[in-house]
Amino acid sequence: MLGGLGLLAGMLLIAEGRRWLPPDPLPVAPAQDAGDLEPASQVPVQDTRPGEPARKIAEDLIAPPPLDPSGIERIEPRPPLGELGLAPRPKMPMPRDWRETLLFGPVAISSAVFEAMGRRVAISGTIGMDPDRTCTFDNTAWPCGQRARAALNAWLRGRALKCLLPPDADRFAIAAPCALGKQDVGAWLVSNGWALAAPTGIYDKAEAVAREARMGIFGPPQ
Repeated sequence: MLGGLGLLAGMLLIAEGRRWLPPDPLPVAPAQDAGDLEPASQVPVQDTRPGEPARKIAEDLIAPPPLDPSGIERIEPRPPLGELGLAPRPKMPMPRDWRETLLFGPVAISSAVFEAMGRRVAISGTIGMDPDRTCTFDNTAWPCGQRARAALNAWLRGRALKCLLPPDADRFAIAAPCALGKQDVGAWLVSNGWALAAPTGIYDKAEAVAREARMGIFGPPQ
């Protein structure tokens, strides 16, 4: 009796478990070799473009007209519309053996020449005023040379200048560019009217501004 009940219970468990099993996988067709594949039928491509060539439209407007070289005349270029169109003056290259040198305690002996540490340096690109130079403004003469030298000394106040000098600058006077901090000494002198711009220098515009504003030697007595 007990054995029959156990057999019946086992059959019920088996029948119930089949409901939770995944279905049988679908059969997979065997892979075919590349040689067994048949090529697809090739359909010829027909050209749908018209058989006639493209028609030329307004050929005389598109093509450049014929030119006669004998009728071409070369004329001078027009002047620039303003100073912005002018090419800047090229800077003179400095020799490679020149080095930036700090000169301490500079003392002006004229408006564009100073002495420091046994060297005499003239600010390049400028024309200084001699101490005995006099200027005239509205028929009034005044010692502009002495005033220009005093203005340079007052601006320097003994501060060190950084100049581009050759190795043997202590043997003779030299014209060199100098700077006080980030300020170009030549630009300061000319723009304030205490020196003239050299013809081959780069300060001609600064001199024009100083003349227009009547700065320094171009203005009234100071």
